[in-house]
Amino acid sequence: MEWFPAPEYWQGRLIFQRGLAVVYALAFLAAVLQFRALLGERGMLPIPRYLARTPFRRSPSLFHLHYSDRFFAVLAWSGAALAVAVALGAADLVPLWASMLLWFVLWVLYLSIVNVGQTWYSFGWESLLLEAGFLAIFLGNDTVAPPLLVLFAARWLLFRVEFGAGLIKMRGDRCWRDLTCLYYHHETQPMPGPLSWFFHHLPRPLHRVEVAANHFAQLVVPFGLFMPQPVASVAACLIIVTQLWLVFSGNFAWLNWVTLLLATTAVDARTYPVLPDAPPVPAPPAWFIGAVLAYVALVTVLSFWPIDNLLSSRQAMNASFDPLHLVNTYGAFGSITRVREEIVIEGTDDTHLTADTVWREYEFKGKPGDPRHRPGQWAPYHLRLDWLMWFAALSPSYARSWALPLAARLLCNDPDTLRLLRHCPFPDEPPHYLRARLYEYHFSTPRQLFRERIWWRRTLIGEFLPPLTLERIARR
Repeated sequence: MEWFPAPEYWQGRLIFQRGLAVVYALAFLAAVLQFRALLGERGMLPIPRYLARTPFRRSPSLFHLHYSDRFFAVLAWSGAALAVAVALGAADLVPLWASMLLWFVLWVLYLSIVNVGQTWYSFGWESLLLEAGFLAIFLGNDTVAPPLLVLFAARWLLFRVEFGAGLIKMRGDRCWRDLTCLYYHHETQPMPGPLSWFFHHLPRPLHRVEVAANHFAQLVVPFGLFMPQPVASVAACLIIVTQLWLVFSGNFAWLNWVTLLLATTAVDARTYPVLPDAPPVPAPPAWFIGAVLAYVALVTVLSFWPIDNLLSSRQAMNASFDPLHLVNTYGAFGSITRVREEIVIEGTDDTHLTADTVWREYEFKGKPGDPRHRPGQWAPYHLRLDWLMWFAALSPSYARSWALPLAARLLCNDPDTLRLLRHCPFPDEPPHYLRARLYEYHFSTPRQLFRERIWWRRTLIGEFLPPLTLERIARR
């Protein structure tokens, strides 16, 4: 079956699989370091409570068999260790069936976390990692050449990521159509990065060029992925360049990294030789061909719903149509926020509030707070609480299930919760009162940055949470 192996994509498969394993490792590490406060037995949204009301068929997860914080930690650490081993080449040192098993175990472990993650795991890049991770099972290892059909399935996934994002923009906010969205986006995006201030201050004509280039990259270039070489390689390289632009301009967890890794699978090594040629390998075994054909048939059937969503005038962003997240629909920033609002949490150890009460601020790791603190580079790592704080500032409804539990944990200096923060102003004794205020944030001007050393200007809007004590929270 000469059509089946595609050794010219050997290097692309190598880069994709090793890079995806690194992303898996970071995703498991983020779960290990953050789950106790967010999802643990005493977390803000406890997994046991979720499991009690959610059947296995709606949310397949190993945690339906058993849950404890210790078991979660063991599972997540095991996933991280396995992902590191695969990134270092373990999957290429074992037989083909064992390599597929390693990728399958990674997928099962992370699916088990995502499906009980609730609000904290409601981001499109969770589904993207799972779909790409399931695809990686059928790409094989060094004992076979990459299967051409699976490589086209990777292009189909990449197409949905890019084209879905482009369509949702054109159907959504008018500023995408009049090329003005980037007047605001670098400043109002969920978590600006260290270069976002500089991107924001680019000349406005260049912002319009950025938007036009984005439309071309997302609405035109993806079709080139299905053209003959070298057109497909050129399209893939253009996607890689645009994804790196997004990496430099913001913090979007591993969304951009998985997308550009997918693009590497479409680059023909004969067109852009960057690594040694593929070694000679025997023909793939019949059982592997059968597994690949079954996988491709499954993707074909499950693609009905994403295609229907793409064609719909009511296109949904980042939707999964099955609980296994096998074939999903993607999209981002169908609407752009014009003004950045941020929640600032403050505490005081005064037992009686007066006009002279001194309030001290908590500092988060990634989201803006102290105007003098430069935004950091966190992606591809994911700060889940920081991202949800951005959504909560847009509407309190996003925080309805976890705002008061968060306040209660800060009021008792819960160590797991404090580890999610950059700075707690009450290191010895917890505060007596806690409140949250809403501010309007804007990037500082160049003059303010270089003279006053401030990255942000902020103006108080009003109250997000009134002054609370543990007793008041218990009564709610």
